Amino acid sequence: MLIQMAMIIQVKPFFPNLRNEKSQNHLNFPNKHSSNLICSSLTSSDSVLSHRLAHHFNPKIPIEKAVTPPSSWYTDHSFFHLELDRVFYRGWQAVGSTEQIKDPGDFFTGRLGDVEFVVCRDDTGNVQAFYNVCRHHASILASGSGQKSCFVCPYHGWTYGLNGTLLKANRISGMRDFNVNDFGLIPIKVATWGPFVLLNFKKENLTQKEVDSHNVATEWLGSSSEILSTNGVDSSLSYVCRREYTIECNWKVFCDNYLDGGYHVPYAHKDLASGLNLDSYSTTLFERVSIQSCEGMSGKSEENNDRLGRKAIYAFIYPNFMINRYGPWMDTNLVLPLGANKCRVVFDYYLEPSLQGDRDFIAKSLQDSEKVQIEDIVLCEGVQKGLQSPAYSVGRYAPKVEQAMHHFHCLLHENLTT
Repeated sequence: MLIQMAMIIQVKPFFPNLRNEKSQNHLNFPNKHSSNLICSSLTSSDSVLSHRLAHHFNPKIPIEKAVTPPSSWYTDHSFFHLELDRVFYRGWQAVGSTEQIKDPGDFFTGRLGDVEFVVCRDDTGNVQAFYNVCRHHASILASGSGQKSCFVCPYHGWTYGLNGTLLKANRISGMRDFNVNDFGLIPIKVATWGPFVLLNFKKENLTQKEVDSHNVATEWLGSSSEILSTNGVDSSLSYVCRREYTIECNWKVFCDNYLDGGYHVPYAHKDLASGLNLDSYSTTLFERVSIQSCEGMSGKSEENNDRLGRKAIYAFIYPNFMINRYGPWMDTNLVLPLGANKCRVVFDYYLEPSLQGDRDFIAKSLQDSEKVQIEDIVLCEGVQKGLQSPAYSVGRYAPKVEQAMHHFHCLLHENLTT
């Protein structure tokens, strides 16, 4: 039964945090606890155009009569920058796995839009996140992932603790009005839920209570959090590996493909379709989450049943994070926008601990997953080419299967126009 819940999102206009300080050095160097640092890269004319394009979709029209967002949503560069400001720089965003920061000193870096960030576990075991920018002359501070006792800038050697404190500033004798406490790394609010690491670029001055996992789950997952937890989306699984794909398509094309209610599966994924009962496919909508589910086919080989299990659950967490739970496996898909016509998709694979030593089963399962991903890449890149054609403007929804896609577009419209 389709459960449709409220999806109104209250969003405040997004502007840079302009400070009116008397001290000149504070004007030049914002307070280290300020995380309201992201400014729009849109010119005024681009902003007008992209806002106008955002209104070329009407979420109030029922899906049976609705047309999809126009192709410009997927091809226009100014619209892409509006999305960064209004969609990705607000709210909690999944950025990685707790597996990457298991021990004190572990760290990983990433990029979302124009924002370079670093996440680490400090000496006391607390998870920390910062803008990955040296406060001296803006060099990127760290790269990749691994373990460090401190962050040393590769440019001029300024050194920061894993808690963000500036520990060493080289050759600054003669510098006036310099307060070391004003030059620590700029923090980003960070939280974890299950095996996932989340960042929020707009949250500042939150108490620890407000970033506890329960409160974050309420904001990030809404009323779907308990359903996901009781269906095996948790920290009990063992981490297996990561794979990344760079795809020549807009990030939303990948999401749309995921959200079509299994519409494309019998045509594009024939091997996968043979292990699923597509007649059982269902979609449930929540505030910022949609969950698609499908039963496995009976009477198939034991190997297929082991991998796909008796039921598959596909959860899409707005705007760009997907969790797939099936059989003994869980994999996640994080789609990162790289431009109007390009994205990167990061897959993380998790497995029930009892099968962690079964190398043949793992290798075969990953091979089957890889085949599906390659098939999807061909589809998504083909769609992007079609979106750029003058022959296409808008499409239609298949009402019985594409509810999750329509839900996604309605959430986007709310963010982009508020």
